[in-house]
Amino acid sequence: MKKVLLLLLVVLLPVLTNAQNVMTPERLWELGRVSPVGLSMDKSKVVFGVTTYDITADAKATQYYAIPLKGGVSQVIDDPVALVGNKNRSNDGKYDLSHRAVKVQNVKGVDYYPSLDKSNAYVYDDLMYRHWDTWADGSYNHLFMRDRDTGEEIDLMENKLFHCPTMPFGGDEDYIWDPRSHQVLYVTKSKVGTAYATSTNTDIYVYDLKSQTTTNKTKGMMGYDNSPAFSPKGVLAWLSMKRDGYESDKNDIIVEYRGVRYNLTEHWDGTVSSFLWGEKGKYIYFVAPVGGTMQLFAVDFPGVARRMPVVRQLTQGQFDVVNIVGQSGQTLVVGRRDMNHATELYTVNLKTAAFLQLTHVNDTKYKEIALSKVEKRMVTTTDNKQMVTWVIYPPDFDPSKKYPTLLYCQGGPQGALSQFYSYRWNFQLMAAKGYIVVAPNRRGMPGHGVAWNEQISTDYGGQNMQDYLSAIDDVAKEPYVDQDRLGAVGASYGGYSVFYLAGIHEGRFKSFIAHDGIFNWRSMYGTTEEMFFVNWDLGGAYWEKDNAIAQRSFGEFNPINRVENWDTPIMIVQGGKDYRVPIGQGLEAFQAAQLRGIKSRLLYLPNENHWVLSAQNAMVWQQEFFRWLSETL
Repeated sequence: MKKVLLLLLVVLLPVLTNAQNVMTPERLWELGRVSPVGLSMDKSKVVFGVTTYDITADAKATQYYAIPLKGGVSQVIDDPVALVGNKNRSNDGKYDLSHRAVKVQNVKGVDYYPSLDKSNAYVYDDLMYRHWDTWADGSYNHLFMRDRDTGEEIDLMENKLFHCPTMPFGGDEDYIWDPRSHQVLYVTKSKVGTAYATSTNTDIYVYDLKSQTTTNKTKGMMGYDNSPAFSPKGVLAWLSMKRDGYESDKNDIIVEYRGVRYNLTEHWDGTVSSFLWGEKGKYIYFVAPVGGTMQLFAVDFPGVARRMPVVRQLTQGQFDVVNIVGQSGQTLVVGRRDMNHATELYTVNLKTAAFLQLTHVNDTKYKEIALSKVEKRMVTTTDNKQMVTWVIYPPDFDPSKKYPTLLYCQGGPQGALSQFYSYRWNFQLMAAKGYIVVAPNRRGMPGHGVAWNEQISTDYGGQNMQDYLSAIDDVAKEPYVDQDRLGAVGASYGGYSVFYLAGIHEGRFKSFIAHDGIFNWRSMYGTTEEMFFVNWDLGGAYWEKDNAIAQRSFGEFNPINRVENWDTPIMIVQGGKDYRVPIGQGLEAFQAAQLRGIKSRLLYLPNENHWVLSAQNAMVWQQEFFRWLSETL
């Protein structure tokens, strides 16, 4: 009997040990990151990539796979394009589209003075002299069409000072062929200098192969117009925002049919993230935030019928539908994630809305990790509204104990706080370290109606700050929350939130962490690059003395004006190549904290932009994040 028990213990010990594992920074970066490529041309397989990181080498690699649509074993493939087809090749096979940087403007010292070839000077006469993490060098992304028979190339942008793909994040989704291969459609912002920096007005241009002329398809539509796509029947759809200068405006689906335009989502109280035409052209499927999640929707295309399109929500649950990969009959392929799991690919049955997991890249790793409980909590705000708040608990949560608790402040400021899975701001990892995480869907977030989403503009230090405090105060009433060990953390607008809360929290918090946050609106206005953002959200410039909205933003809502109230330890993280929230913001805040005698730390990442992309830098970030919390909380 003793031998049997001993044998059972030997067998069960690895299982018991594995079940007690929790997420760590190392395990987080061991996960494979799944990215869909598309359905195979015969729609029998799903093609996807898996990116893995080598922390020691500070490098990454991507391997591509194909898996049967009905599920099964994935097969390694070398050429994903051979399976899914080349979207950049004309349907008649005659031409290929591609893009590359073209030098079209003198900017460098050597451009003006060729004999001074050791100079590294730049000369600018206008904005936009830098963008995201790159200084302008006179090169622009241009779209080229190559004749596959002759090899001849045509620059479709005629050496203009425009970008396609759009900067800083556009890719080859910014250009497509029409179904007959007679035209090329592409997205660009046809503005230069200061006009470029102050506008969000991208347009869809059409290059006609026969006439060799270019026309503006969306002329007079003043906001973002992008993501053009044709239905199987040749009907064009795209995403559109109405207002110039407002980057987080309601995103609608526009279709053009027989010369008439229809806004399919105009009367729906939400904003579209991405879409896909249905196989028969009768429906458009799209992804949108709702109630602190991202879900799958459908809207019908009435054609010439004069009736209002019907929007239907197809899925619901505590997860995010990340994107729509493709359709085969009654099956959609989508990406799906939640706060305990990185993105995997799933099929969705359009009749039943049932999900079936297709890829299992990280299943083995997650089986060895104890998961966190994620709870949706409704919090009453100071203006008597109901606010979705996610509460994430440690894997071994015991309600009889007390836990340090973190208020998570989301960036954007109008980014969705959904069931996302970040490789830096990872709630599963924070909870595994023994912290309860409180993540409120404060004012400014999509998924709760357009009015809720828009309220934050010009009210940065107003209602949404009270929303933060309402959330942490509500959860802190629970007996398992240690009210003497509350912290607040966040990046970008979340970093601004931390700086601002540090001046108004009235002793609630014992520790702060702000990453690439806005500390001084005046210097931010003078050094950031996309001016439309600050103009819209602040209501104007700091020198507009008669502009009460702007003066409130630069005065009452400026964190630097509340530094005299700072009395709490704070860690500040700053990327050296962050030109959206430039380096001076973090340095000013750190210097202020140090001169006031407040325990503070600066984590400076000289080669990182607004994000942290290097694997080793990310590991340092994680280690410093938790080292700071262990010291101060």
